[in-house]
Amino acid sequence: MATSTPYTSSLINPKLANSSTFRKHTSNSSIKCSLQVPTLDFPKQTIYQTPSSSSPTKPQWNIIQKAASMALDAVESALTAHELQHPLPKTADPGVQIAGNFSPVPEQPVRHRLPVVGKIPESIQGVYVRNGANPLFEPQAGHHFFDGDGMIHAVKFENGSASYACRFTETQRLVQERALGRPVFPKAIGELHGHSGIARLLLFYARGLFKLVDHGQGTGVANAGLVYFNDRLLAMSEDDLPYHVRVTPNGDLKTVERYNFDGQLNSTMIAHPKVDPVSGELFALSYDVVQKPYLKYFRFSKKGEKTEDVEIPISEPTMMHDFAITENFVIVPDQQVVFKLSEMIRGGSPVVYDKNKVSRFGILGKYAKDASKMKWIEVPDCFCFHLWNAWEEPETDEIVVVGSCMTPADSIFNECDEGLKSVLSEIRLNLKTGESMRKPIISDDQQVNLEAGMVNRNKLGRKTRFGYLAIAEPWPKVSGFAKVDLFTGEVKKFIYGDEKYGGEPLFLPRDPNSEEEDDGYILAFTHDEKTWKSELQIVNAMTMKLEATVKLPSRVPYGFHGTFISAKDLANQA
Repeated sequence: MATSTPYTSSLINPKLANSSTFRKHTSNSSIKCSLQVPTLDFPKQTIYQTPSSSSPTKPQWNIIQKAASMALDAVESALTAHELQHPLPKTADPGVQIAGNFSPVPEQPVRHRLPVVGKIPESIQGVYVRNGANPLFEPQAGHHFFDGDGMIHAVKFENGSASYACRFTETQRLVQERALGRPVFPKAIGELHGHSGIARLLLFYARGLFKLVDHGQGTGVANAGLVYFNDRLLAMSEDDLPYHVRVTPNGDLKTVERYNFDGQLNSTMIAHPKVDPVSGELFALSYDVVQKPYLKYFRFSKKGEKTEDVEIPISEPTMMHDFAITENFVIVPDQQVVFKLSEMIRGGSPVVYDKNKVSRFGILGKYAKDASKMKWIEVPDCFCFHLWNAWEEPETDEIVVVGSCMTPADSIFNECDEGLKSVLSEIRLNLKTGESMRKPIISDDQQVNLEAGMVNRNKLGRKTRFGYLAIAEPWPKVSGFAKVDLFTGEVKKFIYGDEKYGGEPLFLPRDPNSEEEDDGYILAFTHDEKTWKSELQIVNAMTMKLEATVKLPSRVPYGFHGTFISAKDLANQA
């Protein structure tokens, strides 16, 4: 059986490092649409397996399985060699996608009593957790940043002191690959394109046929969203069920199980479900890229009891990474980034921008039994990867949606030449007339790319004044965050520091139950690309001044979304 080691100090496949495409892309420091970073003289990094997983149980195969494994490995090796003879697009080149501080790190056990500059506010008691993509094994061919295994970074606060740990989420995918000693599950974005993508799918299902892998227990990486619901921290990616991860009393992380809500959930769940701050219910979507129904809506009671699925009729499988809720409705975006598996046969990517499709938003009652009364309102040329909030304005029969409209819409997934723009926008949906209106919230002279962030979650679905959003410049890095007045368009910026970059800002109210929108703190992981050290910055949301900096014992790669679990909730975990 062919084997692969976790990341060595080369960071990437030596064949890729010597390829013309790798030299071309990593020598280009311009940052355009795809996830690329300049080539700098970074310290070399190594991934090590933790003691608990250094000797995973090897599968016991019979002679037929061993022969099948050798044959399929040989086919895969030939396929990889063929792929590496051709230039990889920047959106699938690991030398571009996971260079610098986008590259992975090993797990870290808990480190207590971390150095702190300044003073941690007394109200911060609990744990800040943030998810991200962190591939365990070195990519052998194509790899997109979104393809990496899920890793959670946790900083626990207790009486003015802080601890840190990071752990992989033990997905079925990661457990099986670690036992095999190599990556075998197809990478949804980096590998599944063109004829080679079809071949990799066939290889994967052939391995399943011979029971070399089990794809019936999920193939997701759980690297995107985090939500705390029904006494459980759930890690999610939209291609699988969520995973229940427990924060231990000393601040470590332990994966409990692939969580199906006690047998109630038998489909995927998107990475951005919404917890209603008033009812405590969880609202979610599930989309399918192969078979109908392409889209389903469901909710869970505060105690985790699931409703029946509501099938939402759409004509083709569509990417729905996020959605929104109001007091009475769910707002579903049906936009122009769609899945066309037939494009793979033509040699392209199955993730396609459909210029002939008109984007629209669907408004459905939260407690609807079916989609018969769902109202669709067209919003032309609109693609919002994330929606920050929505609320109802009954006096005008409108629903207001706040999101970041990205152009080109498919720039994260497909290579393009023009620069990406992400414009914070107000979208008004008139329930009476069926018309829409979209406008930038920030004036042209203050315009900046804003992606990843939040409002005070205690006001989710209700009218909010302030949003806290990542300044995604120079794209795809984040140089700071902006506090945006959603009513006036006023922008107040906080920059992380000279050559310091970070990610999504998390707003934590001083009082856990407060609806005040700037009486609290912003938490964000940052990384200094001069010293190659990482830290957690705590900023006063009202004054926009740095209150404290927690020095971290190891590097924290740039990642995705996070949440905060209070000390009270930690004590009541399931």
